[in-house]
Amino acid sequence: MSVRRMIATSLAVAMAAFLAASPALAAAKPAPTEKVNLNTATVEQLTTLPGVGPTLAARIVEHREKAGQFGSPQELMNVKGIGEKNFQKIEQWLTVEAPPRKASK
Repeated sequence: MSVRRMIATSLAVAMAAFLAASPALAAAKPAPTEKVNLNTATVEQLTTLPGVGPTLAARIVEHREKAGQFGSPQELMNVKGIGEKNFQKIEQWLTVEAPPRKASK
């Protein structure tokens, strides 16, 4: 076997191993350390949820700004990109508490 063929084979095997591991690496995102309040969470806080990236997190915040506060975690399924399967993956880390009121003078 020629040196070029050995190098090409080695690179192909390494690339296949990398591609096979990529989904596992992406899925290995650590779970949130505390519940995420859908009514006050920032995009950054929402991205700590499994399967929620920056685009989906921005959609959640945009939905909250347009439609108002979430009354229950299940209302999150009204956001494009959050179906029943995705919701079930993150439901345990969700809460919907009212934002703290500002003290009046």
